[in-house]
Amino acid sequence: MIKETNQRVYKIIMLVTLTIVITAMITTIALYKTIGNQNIKYISADGTTIGQKIAYYKKFIQENYIYDINEEKMLESAIKGYFEGLGDQYSEYITKEEMQDYMADATGKYVGIGVYITNNTQTNQIVVIMPMKGSPSEEAGIKSGDVILKIDGEEYKGEDLSKASNKLKAQEGTKVKLEILRGEEKLEIEVERKTIKVNHIESKVLENNIGYIQISTFDDGCYKEFVENYNKIKEQNIKSLIIDLRNNGGGIVEEATNIADMFVNKGEKLLITTEKNNKEEVTKAKKEKEIEIPVVLLVNENTASASEILTAAIKENLENAKVVGTKTYGKGVIQSIFTLKDGSGIKLTTNEYYTPKHNTINKVGITPDYEIKLPQEESIYTIEEKDDVQLQKAIELLK
Repeated sequence: MIKETNQRVYKIIMLVTLTIVITAMITTIALYKTIGNQNIKYISADGTTIGQKIAYYKKFIQENYIYDINEEKMLESAIKGYFEGLGDQYSEYITKEEMQDYMADATGKYVGIGVYITNNTQTNQIVVIMPMKGSPSEEAGIKSGDVILKIDGEEYKGEDLSKASNKLKAQEGTKVKLEILRGEEKLEIEVERKTIKVNHIESKVLENNIGYIQISTFDDGCYKEFVENYNKIKEQNIKSLIIDLRNNGGGIVEEATNIADMFVNKGEKLLITTEKNNKEEVTKAKKEKEIEIPVVLLVNENTASASEILTAAIKENLENAKVVGTKTYGKGVIQSIFTLKDGSGIKLTTNEYYTPKHNTINKVGITPDYEIKLPQEESIYTIEEKDDVQLQKAIELLK
């Protein structure tokens, strides 16, 4: 009885197995017919670690791929993909060539045409925000609002912004041809690349002895420029100050905290950061307070990172400080740059930061004391001072 039962079970198992095999064969044939000339084969990727898997795929490609292989490029792509797997938009592997451009941008010095560009996501076009003052692009006649269609004959869309930015950079003295759309008119403009030194700060004195300082980025040297510009307008007997951080996407954290230190009493909190395992570090003001006058900060949806650090440090420590504009971007994480021996690098999110009162910024942003939007068709780069409702509100508060 037991023997008969075992035989019956065995037959059932064999029947199921045969059914599975036949089904798999039918599926394979159908798949082959559907895909056409693609030869479908089943393989097993040996190994459990990334090194073992990469070694397996390398061997497999070498044995089967019919064309030449650029292993260095493949390895870079593999590493880039590994970092992309983090799902963190701020962390990335940076190749040796990209690292040179990255560090040049961070120091505010590079060879290019000197133009601020952005992606118009509605039209998927690359739009000129503005040419830098005294830059090759300004001298060549490029204007705010120009749309860059082609660079050296190659078409670029808004989604290609990073690629286009790199294309505009090259050896000093070389020239680049741009196809520009200005309104309905298409223009061809040739621009010679030169060494560009980015000015982080612009300053002036407005009516009622109101000082105005615009900070475009917190690159290396920003704090020093801020001190120089503040001292210059201080000599003109300013009674209050506007700090314009609109469209400032951040930069080096220490540049922002050094500026904040000028406004805050010694020993007061400027920034709280957390590392892995929630290890907390507090940055405090190291010097005696230097600036005593009332302050208004201008911010918008593109005010991010180090700009938000400066905004929060001043807003939460000074009773006479106000924030005007729209809610900030909400980038409350800090990236560290690690340089590798071969010249490549890693940018990795290593810290989250909080305001002096331990409020979260990341994906939250800072809400202004006075929420005011610019007219939809206007930009801070093109709007006239009298029509800049955010700036005029700041002036009104300081009169």
